[in-house]
Amino acid sequence: MTWINSMLIAFSMYSRLPVRGVEWNDKNMKYSLGFFPLVGVVIGAFLTLWWWISEKLGFGIYFRSAIYCVIPVMITGGIHIDGFLDTVDALSSYQPKEKKLEIMKDPHTGAFAIIGCVMYYLVYFGALTEIKNLRISLIISIGFVLSRAFSGLSLVLFKSAKKEGLLYTFSSSAHRKITGIMLVSIILLCVAAMIFLNAVTGVILLVVAVLVFVYYRKMSYKQFGGITGDLAGFFLQVCELAILITTIIIDKL
Repeated sequence: MTWINSMLIAFSMYSRLPVRGVEWNDKNMKYSLGFFPLVGVVIGAFLTLWWWISEKLGFGIYFRSAIYCVIPVMITGGIHIDGFLDTVDALSSYQPKEKKLEIMKDPHTGAFAIIGCVMYYLVYFGALTEIKNLRISLIISIGFVLSRAFSGLSLVLFKSAKKEGLLYTFSSSAHRKITGIMLVSIILLCVAAMIFLNAVTGVILLVVAVLVFVYYRKMSYKQFGGITGDLAGFFLQVCELAILITTIIIDKL
């Protein structure tokens, strides 16, 4: 029952899917981070279904790409893009670590966050219009699982910038060894699936994800003294964009 409750808590925290009747305690939250990538599985399934439907109905590439942008936000409720925007605001302030952490907690949206959001989705949308077949769409869909597996792994491995908040609650409640094994196993499965679809692309995307992961750790420790939930969301969004752009470039080559 603990495993099921951990999975339900993961969906309750990281998605807008209706999950009720689960008590948030240390026992039930023990393996929640290990199930975090399953939210990516749901997103990938909906994206693949949308691609198939849009192909069958003959929708144009721009409408197809617009809905493609919207689906992840509808499923997650925008929790990760919110972290991306808060991080952009904090980094753009060039303030000391403590002030940056305060800016991330501020519920108001700064000008740099809006600029960052517009730039992000312009590039994201533009890259999506370059998807020409279902195979590429499947690889990108797997990227939503891979990014969440790495994001969850960071919550297990990296130190927290604060001793409070949801990230600290999840990471401190996690059974780190088993959760880490779960997340690494999912990463290996994602890479294997990508290699099956395209060997070169799969290997390169693993390298890209690891490089973004290393940057995320280095930047978080230097700028904030550790990671936060917002920074984990920032990493996830950057990782997904990097996977998308890399996949498109490799396909063109």
